[in-house]
Amino acid sequence: MPKLFDELTFSDDWMFQKVLQDPEVCTELVERLLHIKVNHVEYPELEKIIAPYYTSKGVRLDVYIKDSDKVIDIEIQSYPMEALGKRIRYYESMLNMDSLMKGQDYVQLKDSYILFICKDDPFMDENENYYGLPCYTFRNICEENSKVNLNDNSLKVIYNSSAYEKETDEKIRAFLHFINTNEPGEDDFSKRLSSLVAKIKENEEFRSDYAAMNLHDQDIIRIAKREGEQQKAVEDAKALLADGKYTPERIAELLNIPVESFAEKITVQGSIC
Repeated sequence: MPKLFDELTFSDDWMFQKVLQDPEVCTELVERLLHIKVNHVEYPELEKIIAPYYTSKGVRLDVYIKDSDKVIDIEIQSYPMEALGKRIRYYESMLNMDSLMKGQDYVQLKDSYILFICKDDPFMDENENYYGLPCYTFRNICEENSKVNLNDNSLKVIYNSSAYEKETDEKIRAFLHFINTNEPGEDDFSKRLSSLVAKIKENEEFRSDYAAMNLHDQDIIRIAKREGEQQKAVEDAKALLADGKYTPERIAELLNIPVESFAEKITVQGSIC
C-alpha cells in the first residue's frame, strides 16, 4: 500500500526524486557522499529509463546526472533488495551503453559512479550476521597484486544509514542520521533537504501528480494480478482436461475461461481432435 502524500519523507523514492530536481542540491549530495568535484551538471534526469535495445531489459534510475567527464546514478533504497550486486552490475553496463555514443572510442567513455543510499545494511556474512559498516566502497582490483590498477574508472559506493553512528566523516554521519531518523538535527544540508520536503508537500500540483502516479501503479498491479489469475486458470484447465473426468465445455464453465484458451479443437461431443 503506497504511503499517504503527507507521510512521505526524503528517503521515499518519489520525494527523493523531486528534491533532487534542484541541481545545486544534487551536486552537494554527490560531492558530500562521493568526495568528488562536480564541475558541470546537466539537469538531473529523474527515473531515467535506459533500454539500448528493444529486446533488452531496461533500467529505471532514480536520479541520473552527467558531468562533463562523468556519469552518476543515485539510488535510494528504503527496503532490503535482493541481488543488489547483480543489479548494480547491470546498472553500470547500461550507464556505459548510454554514455558512449556509436562510433566513439573507448577512451571517451566517461567515469562511472553508482551511489546507493540504503536505510538497512545490505550485506551479511555466511552466518547471516550484518557487517555493520556505514559505507561500502567497491573498485575492481587485481587479486594477485593490489597495486595493479585496471583503470576502468568505475566506482560503486553503498551507504548504510542504519550504521550512521560509526561514520567518521561528520557531514556524512549527519546526512545518514537524517536518512535513518528523518531528523535533520543541526546539519545545514539536512535542514535544507527537510525544508524542501516540507515545501513540496505544500504544492497542490505535486500532490495531484503523486495521486495520479499511485493510481497508475495500482492499475498496473491489478492488471498483472488478473493476468496471473488467468494463467493459473488455464493451467488448471489443462490439468483437468488431461485427467479426462470433465468435458472441455464443463471445464470452461467451472473456471470461467474460454475453451480456446486451453483446448485447440473440440468435436461436437466435446473430445479433443
